[in-house]
Amino acid sequence: MVAFFDELKVLGFVEGPNLKIVASGFDLREDQYADVAATLAKAAPDVVLGIGDAAIRAAQQSAYTGPIVAMSSDLVASGFIRSLAHPGGNTTGISVLGFELNGKRLEILMQVVPSARRIAVLTDPRSTQPEELKALENAARARGVELVIFTAGVPEEITPAMDKAKASGATALNVLTSALFSFNRRIVIERAAALGLPAIYEWPEMAEEGGLIAYGARLTPLYRQLARVLVKVLRGAKPENLPVVQPTDFELVINLTTAKALSLTIPESVLVRADKVIE
Repeated sequence: MVAFFDELKVLGFVEGPNLKIVASGFDLREDQYADVAATLAKAAPDVVLGIGDAAIRAAQQSAYTGPIVAMSSDLVASGFIRSLAHPGGNTTGISVLGFELNGKRLEILMQVVPSARRIAVLTDPRSTQPEELKALENAARARGVELVIFTAGVPEEITPAMDKAKASGATALNVLTSALFSFNRRIVIERAAALGLPAIYEWPEMAEEGGLIAYGARLTPLYRQLARVLVKVLRGAKPENLPVVQPTDFELVINLTTAKALSLTIPESVLVRADKVIE
């Protein structure tokens, strides 16, 4: 969010002089967004910012009818917009290729832990569609790997879900795209370490913060891009005509310190593809 507000400042919008935040939900649990969304129409903001499916859905289902600038794993698959090129409603923003990257991360994880015959998936049911999970299961099965699914919808469910994943006999963990796991990444990273589970994450920053491996777009450029979309809307652009942005730069980050703690050797074939290796 520091990068987000810094980009707004660069583009001429500064909180106080010409920008007012009328309702802030940055520190809310995802199951509290509906209560905040209920106040949106009364607050009459020029635009609503929604990060993650729970926030976006709450805003869309509220009485508010103004523009929504959103960031989600897949704005189309989640039903928030009609298409990337022509959103068609009051919502536009950034779609981070969640399903495609979830599959890519599964491939990387199977290469890093080639002995794994059972891999757990940690998913937020509000962020990943059932058909996407089915496709991941089929892809794993084709490689002789059983995928077991564990869900968490609120922070309190993350640790129990991960504990169940370990108890199931899974020897690796794919943490799927979700704002819930991003906002609560310390819980996820630390629990994976405590359980001795090799895990892969969506944001490069998560490997830099102690996770084993991460593959995806960096958060800071995404939030700066989100600010640029927001400014276009503040200056009069209509969301229905504003194409959704998708990231184009992705990084593979490997934390060898974490790998050593897990007594895990990262294959050279994976190391040479890494954009950053932490030792």
